[in-house]
Amino acid sequence: MEVRADWALELQLEQIEKVADRREVKAALEAARVHLSSGGRSRKGGRELLTLLGDARYEAAMADEWQVVRLLQDSIDYAEGRITKHEFEERYRLFQDGAARAGGLLQTAANIMAAICEFAAQQGRAYLDANPDASAEQILARIWSLGEDSKLMEAPEDRPGRYRIVRGSAERMLWLERVIRGGRVDVEDARDVARYLAMSPEAMAVLAADPAGQLIFRAAELQERAAGLKVLRRVIEDAEASEHELQRSLQGQPWIFGGRFVGEATHRRLVPGDEVDIPLIRGDGALHVVELKLSMRLGGALVKKHRNAWVPTSKVHDAVGQAVNYLVGLDENRERIRLEFGIETRRASAVVLIGHPALQPDVPEEEINETLRTYNTHLSRVEVLTYKELVDSAERSVGGSLDGVGGSGSP
Repeated sequence: MEVRADWALELQLEQIEKVADRREVKAALEAARVHLSSGGRSRKGGRELLTLLGDARYEAAMADEWQVVRLLQDSIDYAEGRITKHEFEERYRLFQDGAARAGGLLQTAANIMAAICEFAAQQGRAYLDANPDASAEQILARIWSLGEDSKLMEAPEDRPGRYRIVRGSAERMLWLERVIRGGRVDVEDARDVARYLAMSPEAMAVLAADPAGQLIFRAAELQERAAGLKVLRRVIEDAEASEHELQRSLQGQPWIFGGRFVGEATHRRLVPGDEVDIPLIRGDGALHVVELKLSMRLGGALVKKHRNAWVPTSKVHDAVGQAVNYLVGLDENRERIRLEFGIETRRASAVVLIGHPALQPDVPEEEINETLRTYNTHLSRVEVLTYKELVDSAERSVGGSLDGVGGSGSP
């Protein structure tokens, strides 16, 4: 995604800085503005700009400066292209010649309307010439249908600079919509049907806008997730599975760790000498480290008795210590990591996946899970989970048992 960085955004940040009260908020805004202007005349954007704007929004929220939060959210939306340049400039009157600019937009809109009316008149005249006995209602219906077909306009590669409206495209699209709404689609394999329908741009547009079509895509997604969990469960229950095999089964599936994660970072070696197993990105842009240990090949217990209570063993403590060392390294290299990779590590956290309750058949699984949960309450940035608890939780989010996955049933 290209991040927009221009004079309008720079002027907006200057105005927001005047509105802000708290010193921390002003400092965060200044950091974003300095980064923006550091690129010279072209101005500097990138993920770093979005990170700095997000930091400023966070500081404003912590200071209860909600007007600043709203203005910064609009700035982020503008940088990411969700707000148009004209709308952004007009909304905040960023330029002194705002009235003149508004006049220019008015003239542009007027010219577009004039061109549309002229085109409609030409098409109406052409239809009337071919059908001299056509009524006014028939002519209007013709122009209206042409407008519907225009929504599916094409740009033929063999005719540069020309555009094509295929008559009847809207009618075919309407037919497909009625088929879906009427329940006349027998889905045998949701993923295959969705892929087949998606080959047609018209079908894709209908499915994206139709509740039934959305259900097809959702079913395909759930089926894919359920199949991935089935493979993962086989690996974690394999007494010979290595860390590499566990990592390969988990990669590309950040949803397994919960809905707060939006994806995986592409770089694993963020700190010299350390390489994290799976680097996840949280919804707030911060890093979450997944540290993998062996499952059924752990070669030792997860918990032990100590003074009539269950406590984690040294294997768990050692794994947590390793995760803490990763976090320390990330804290110490925060600025470099943010500049080089665009990843925020100030609020980084970690999860340690280790072992399986089946390693200790004489200890109830509930006791093992409860012991680790109690242990986690005393850790601020690190969480410990068994592989089985992770998969069980992910299965519940998908919708229950995976016994029927692989056939035509839904998960």
